[in-house]
This record gives sequence, structure tokens and C-alpha cells, in this order.
Amino acid sequence: MSGKSKVTKTSNHWSHGLIKSLENPDLKVYEDELVTVIKDVYPKATFHYLVCPKADIKSLKDIKQAHLSLLQHMTEVGEKIAEKHEGNKFLIGYHAIPSMIRLHLHVISDDFNSPSLKSKKHWNSFNTDFFISSESLISQLESGKIKQMSSLKAKELLNMDLKCHKCDYKPKNMPDLKKHILKHL
Repeated sequence: MSGKSKVTKTSNHWSHGLIKSLENPDLKVYEDELVTVIKDVYPKATFHYLVCPKADIKSLKDIKQAHLSLLQHMTEVGEKIAEKHEGNKFLIGYHAIPSMIRLHLHVISDDFNSPSLKSKKHWNSFNTDFFISSESLISQLESGKIKQMSSLKAKELLNMDLKCHKCDYKPKNMPDLKKHILKHL
């Protein structure tokens, strides 16, 4: 396999922005024969990276048993990226229904201290079951099949009431939550 991404056509639609970002040298932090790691253009925490396969895999729906070793490699790369940030805890996983085209593994610090974290949807996409840990996804694949989340369930999770991920505090809105989570830094 060559080092080039196997994308036959792209679109100008925003959902294809990830594919274009993979070619931006200012965002790229790591690359090997299987994956490219970039900084998220709109990070939702102090450290937020995306591990993307070079293989043209659009989403979790397109994952097959043959991709198991690739997913394991993506996780290993994500863990190595996280280890570079001593003293920070990281979440490593996937959105059940991603908004961007191209499979991508989130490697995100759990401080969630970022001006790009603006909405309840942003928060809940990392702090509910909408976020599937890489470990869980690999386990599902090893046992036969990845459980696909319905769009109804996804909407329900993304619209859940806000709740701090470190304690039981239930903020009234995002500004309240963002002020509160600073106490945990």
C-alpha cells in the first residue's frame, strides 16, 4: 500500500473536510504506512487528535473483521500520542455516528478545556454512550460484529441533560459547565 490516501473523489461539503485536513502539514503530527494523525481543527479539549486510516473506510458501518489489526494499530498509535502528554488523562474512541467522512479515532484529553467546545452536542458526543471506547469497539469486532447505534438513540444521547464528567454536578447550560470544569483542572 502506498503512503497516499485511497480517496477516489472528494466533495466540497463540510463533512469531507477531514479528508482535506489529512493533507495539511500544519495539522499532521504522525504518519506511517497505515495511518495519519492530525490535530483536530476544532479541538474540544486542550489536546485533541484524530487517528485516521489511509484506507478509504468511511465510518464504523464499513468496518469488517479484516480491519481488526488496523483498529488495533490505530489504538496503539493513539495511546503513544497520549503518552506524550504526561499528567493528562485521555479518552480514546469513536463517535457512534460521526459527522465527518473517513473513519477517525479521537484521542482527546479529558479536561475539555477549549473555546471550540460550544454546545451540548459537543459535550455529550464525548461524555455519553455516544462515545465508544476503542477497547469496546475492538472487543465487539472480535466477538463478531459492531453494534450500530440507531439515529434515534444517538439523538437521545446527544440531547441528554448536561452533567460533569468528574462529579455529579448538573449545570444549567454550557457556560455554567465550562466554568465548573475549570475546578477539576
